[in-house]
Amino acid sequence: MARNKKQLPLLEKVTITDVAAEGKAIARVNDMVVFVPFVAPGDVIDIQLTRKKHSYAEGKAVHFHEYSPQRAVPFCEHFGVCGGCKWQHLPYEEQIRYKHKQVIDNLTRIGKIEMEEVLPIKGSKHTTFYRNKLEFTFSNKKWLTEEEVKTGTKFDCMNAVGFHIPGMFDKVLDIHKCWLQNEISNRIRLAVKDYCLTHEGYPFFDLRNQEGFVRTLMIRTASTGDLMVVLVFFYEDTERREALLSYVAEQFPEITSLMYVINEKCNDTITDQEVIVFRGKDHIIEEMEGLQFKVGPKSFYQTNSEQAYELYKVAREFAGLTGNEMVYDLYTGTGTIANFVSRQAKKVIGIEYVPEAIEDAKVNSALNKIENTLFYAGDMKDILTQDFINQHGRPDVIITDPPRAGMHDDVINTILFAEPERIVYVSCNPATQARDLSLLSVKYAVKKVQPVDMFPHTHHVENVVLLEKRRVES
Repeated sequence: MARNKKQLPLLEKVTITDVAAEGKAIARVNDMVVFVPFVAPGDVIDIQLTRKKHSYAEGKAVHFHEYSPQRAVPFCEHFGVCGGCKWQHLPYEEQIRYKHKQVIDNLTRIGKIEMEEVLPIKGSKHTTFYRNKLEFTFSNKKWLTEEEVKTGTKFDCMNAVGFHIPGMFDKVLDIHKCWLQNEISNRIRLAVKDYCLTHEGYPFFDLRNQEGFVRTLMIRTASTGDLMVVLVFFYEDTERREALLSYVAEQFPEITSLMYVINEKCNDTITDQEVIVFRGKDHIIEEMEGLQFKVGPKSFYQTNSEQAYELYKVAREFAGLTGNEMVYDLYTGTGTIANFVSRQAKKVIGIEYVPEAIEDAKVNSALNKIENTLFYAGDMKDILTQDFINQHGRPDVIITDPPRAGMHDDVINTILFAEPERIVYVSCNPATQARDLSLLSVKYAVKKVQPVDMFPHTHHVENVVLLEKRRVES
């Protein structure tokens, strides 16, 4: 017989004191730290604990006694249920203040880094409709909010098009309006959903049972006006697929690239799937400082185009290029940074794990008539070796923009062997960046730190650090 789960306590009239990692806030009750989402420092709340360990607990706010003056009114109807935009209840100036603090805390506490100059965080000019890419999921298991459950209503239609509920792989929140992408995105999503609901033969996908027809919808926009839409189906039904795609093309002539995928796998990733053009081009063009970048359905491109430009300008400035430098661009992706700095460098070598991304990088160089770049595909720790450096020449500058996990120890050791004059470290995770900076500190000093906010209303923050080689005192 299963034991009844012990009811965790309710903590009454607790004051929220600070913001923590992962976008949650902190309260301290006796000697215990309690993490609570969707609240602000200064709120006085009752907390229902949902998880309790020896030194910390997690909970949710069940009643507000006082609201913090440090609060904003969330603008999205899905706030608190959708997994995104968890900081809408904080004024934007407070969001970037906490992000700046998060960067400094990580570098000082984790990395024990001494910093010569910490620059003010670069906030985002636009805090809504700033993303250039969104992916929506079709599901026949709509997530019901607490309010919907309390009504006791039985819903005849449980179909949804939206975002996965955090921690629930097969439950999707039906999104009415998303504030992250250009309004055309909402209109396309709602039109596709309405068509599938009002025409026979378009069952929404059931991830748990692996059945249904329509699976996912990707929408990519560009500053050039290009617009890409990719619809993913579970199986081929030529008549119904073509009818839906023709409807989308007719309703939205703005679409410059309309594509589809037949994905029979268990998961939704399309990186290993063939993407077929139904109408238009197989790519869109993004532009930055007169440079054009070809972006395909599988290409990685920073999802906030406007702030990506600010980020890359910082990286280029920190690199201090005069036109005579050999630059290594590690984790180059589709070569955006490599091509962006190439005009100020003698030569740029980009290295990236994903072969398709490297092909995009080469195409982007050719598209912009850039002839001083070389690109290599493979695992960073296997390609960036002492032999590679001996063959291609020691870099004067290394720009590195690794994934959230940071750099492998072998990569750090090879950088230390290469001994470039400057390292520009771009990171989307200040915690792993701090760890790597600590390892690099045997030969390098941190000269400048520049946080950049790429994702308003979230806890995520990018950070650019300039390291310079330490001078050996005689």
